[in-house]
Formats: sequence, C-alpha cells, structure tokens
Amino acid sequence: MKRSTGKILLLVLFVVAVVSQGFAQQDVRLGVVDSLRVLEKSTEGKRIVAQLEEINKTSQQRIASMDDEIRQLETKLNTQRLTLTNEALMNLTSDIERKRTERKRFAEDAFSDFQEMRDRLFARLQNEVRPIIEQIGKEKNLEIVFDLNNSGAIYYSPSIDITEDVILRYDASKAPTKK
Repeated sequence: MKRSTGKILLLVLFVVAVVSQGFAQQDVRLGVVDSLRVLEKSTEGKRIVAQLEEINKTSQQRIASMDDEIRQLETKLNTQRLTLTNEALMNLTSDIERKRTERKRFAEDAFSDFQEMRDRLFARLQNEVRPIIEQIGKEKNLEIVFDLNNSGAIYYSPSIDITEDVILRYDASKAPTKK
C-alpha cells in the first residue's frame, strides 16, 4: 500500500512540475500607466489641477482676511484694555472668540469641500481614461495593465509604459471637434 501511495505522489509531483514548466514559458505581456503623469501632463488633467489650485487660493485668501480681522481686534483689545469699560471689554473679547470660531469652521469646511471636489474630479478623469487604457491594452495585446501609483512597483522597463499613448489619446478625445 505504501508503494502505490509513493508512486501516486511521485506521479502528481511530475504532473505539477510539467504543468508549471509550461506556464513558466508563456510570455505574459504587461503594461504600466502612470496615472499621476496623466493628471500632470494631459490637457484635462492640467485644467483640473488649475481649477483646484484656484479654489485653494480663494480659500486661503479668505482665511488670511479672517486672520487679519482677528489680529485687528486683538490689537484693539491689547491697546485699549485699560480704557475700555468692562462691558466693552467683554464685547470685544466675545467678538474675537466668535471670529476665531468662524475662521476655524470656514477652514474646516473649505478643506472638506476641496477634498470632495478633488476626489470627484479625479474620479471623473479616471473614468474617462480607463476605456482608453483598455483600448490601448487590447491593441498592444497586453494581458494586464498596472497603475504605477497603486501597484507598489519598484522597477519596470520603460518599454511597457503606455502612459504617453494614454495622454495623447485622452487629449485627442477632449479636443473640440471641428465642424
């Protein structure tokens, strides 16, 4: 009984070795795309980045203005502390705290709105680029395409990078049609 079990085990190991050797000799065609480079280099990606930068700039300007208002009130409090009535002092202190709270809430809301806008715009870009990547992958007979920013890849051969093709086609798909 032990001899037949040994023969079966040897046969199974032989079959596994032959089958895995056959798989090892297959060429698996891979491709990579750098989604961050698509965002940075494509016309639409540049537009998205500029739009986000403008939103951030506007928010930062508003926060700076609020900071200036708070500083002015604090200066008034510090310079007039001895001459103000208790009621005026309490009102001024209350105004400063209210302004600080408004500033904090505005900054939190602006940050949240910015993140939501960023995520929505990036998701739209990815959804528009995905069919282009799939089309290029099919044309080049690629079996799999990895996104460099999400793959954990440490090294890749530039010969499998399809990013420039994706950028060119994406820009072409966004170009206004001539009538």
